[in-house]
Amino acid sequence: MSLYTIGDLHLCFSDPSKTMSIFNGWQDYQERIEENWRKMVKPDDTVVLAGDISWGMSLQQALPDFRFIDGLPGRKIVLKGNHDYWWTTMRKMEDFLANEGFTTISILHNNHYVYENYGICGTRGWVNGTDNSKDVQDEKVLRREVQRLETSIQSALKAELEPLVFMHYPPIFANNYNYDILEVLYRYKIKKCYYGHIHGRSAHELCVKGVYDDIDFHLVAGDYLQFIPETVL
Repeated sequence: MSLYTIGDLHLCFSDPSKTMSIFNGWQDYQERIEENWRKMVKPDDTVVLAGDISWGMSLQQALPDFRFIDGLPGRKIVLKGNHDYWWTTMRKMEDFLANEGFTTISILHNNHYVYENYGICGTRGWVNGTDNSKDVQDEKVLRREVQRLETSIQSALKAELEPLVFMHYPPIFANNYNYDILEVLYRYKIKKCYYGHIHGRSAHELCVKGVYDDIDFHLVAGDYLQFIPETVL
């Protein structure tokens, strides 16, 4: 039984016009996702999907993409990305999954999931500020994301599990730091943090990868991983 992660699948089975194949490194990405996934992931494995799952604008529009995910081996735990416009309330998402008979997909939102002695925790995160003059709306969203991250971590700790944190936005990118998110990671002594969102070779080079301030950061955007799930445990 293994734990994997990958972000930014950007599936577009419901609307092929939104394909990412027009971008360098994304050619035939949906086929590559399936091929690599089936080579690695077994039915009793778990895969955390770190946001930007589907281009669908609603759950119903995203249905073909969820059907594709559910048909792949393993248990999948999904968190929100900035392009997951289908995202809605936890109740509506869980009802949708149940009504469609998708038994391998769970939603990470103000909660955690157990994997051996670890708690799979996380949230979307938000943009990193470059100075003290943050937009009022950005500040409001960031406060919610900080609270969701803390709630998720606390739920794992309450269950006496070691938290593993998965996010969509990077807490650090180039010279920009999301101090609000980082403060939570530092305070709870998080050892590993996985994130996606960043695309393109030049941008990948600006990402923090490896140990920084005692946290082991991993970029898991699909194109960076060449659409091969990364082994966590």
